[in-house]
Amino acid sequence: MKALLDWVTGHRGDMLADLRAYVELESPSSDKDSLNSTLAWLGSWLDERLGEPQRLHRVDGGARGDIEVRDYPGRGEKPVLVLCHYDTVWPLGTLAEIPFRIDGDRGTGPGIFDMKSGLVHAVWALKALSAAGLERPPIRLLLTGDEETGSMSSRPVIEAEAAGAAAALVLEASADGAIKTARKGVGIFRVDATGIEAHAGLDPEKGCSAIDEIARVVLYLHALSDLGKGTTVNVGLLEGGTGTNVAAGKASAQLDVRVASQEEAERIDRALADLRPHDPRATLTVSGGWNRPVMERTETTAGLYERARVLAAEVGLDLRECSVGGASDGNFVAALGIPVLDGFGAVGDGAHARHEHISVTGMLERTALAAAVLHALS
Repeated sequence: MKALLDWVTGHRGDMLADLRAYVELESPSSDKDSLNSTLAWLGSWLDERLGEPQRLHRVDGGARGDIEVRDYPGRGEKPVLVLCHYDTVWPLGTLAEIPFRIDGDRGTGPGIFDMKSGLVHAVWALKALSAAGLERPPIRLLLTGDEETGSMSSRPVIEAEAAGAAAALVLEASADGAIKTARKGVGIFRVDATGIEAHAGLDPEKGCSAIDEIARVVLYLHALSDLGKGTTVNVGLLEGGTGTNVAAGKASAQLDVRVASQEEAERIDRALADLRPHDPRATLTVSGGWNRPVMERTETTAGLYERARVLAAEVGLDLRECSVGGASDGNFVAALGIPVLDGFGAVGDGAHARHEHISVTGMLERTALAAAVLHALS
């Protein structure tokens, strides 16, 4: 660890130059042209830094960013999956408002924390191993351009490319420096109610209010939350009705569900399947599903974390672990039974916020640690 950290520290300026170039390429999830330009730059940069891959596979992302898979040789049969996304939540023009800047140990710029710094870590970790003459396992670098919008196009690619991997490092931002060994599963659902429209004053008995139905549904859904088990159900959007004097013919509720175990996901599924209208003349329809499966802390993930913790301790770093409510592409990999260390990227704060920033010292330490962990996995 010390030798790797010394080498990485000696290349601080080069790493920051790469980070600047990457952050100054704006890549909002909703702008296909910008995503294409960013991925083209990444391809050239990766070839320059790591050489051409043994295998290059690109998948069309449709309206979102394309997915690119790059295989690099190493010792062993099973690759280690290194997972990064290059899309950000920031719209075009944000760079002019929040330019890339290094002020002492603090680096700022749109997407620097979530998660452009993480890819720079991964690349320079591999360079550090090469410079030190240390072995590494086969590396499968997977770049996605739709993580911030739910990974609809990239999910099947991630699952296919992860199959058979020895382990996965997800270079998402850390949680106050902690590695994420567990993440909640995320469900995005919609309940639509259909009633019967009628004049609310003249013919109230002829009407069947969809708003009344959806209001009852909201109370039912919120009662499903169980904070002790890590389950939250939140109706965040409501729509319905056409006028104050009309019994509403239609109404809808959109909800976000977070669960910490598959058992709780199944409980929520049963509860949604059991929804029934209060008025038999009304109908309730549930749509949507689980956007990301639960990433539970398994024995293999715990073992991988312990290896990383011991390596970090060699240079006096206290590497903590945590469980978080947010999900990532690492959830898909963990659901396949593969050990995953998530949040292996930037140390800092402010994901999706204007105070987004990284620690430059943290960048150097995490790069060296990624190199050491990859060497251990060889």
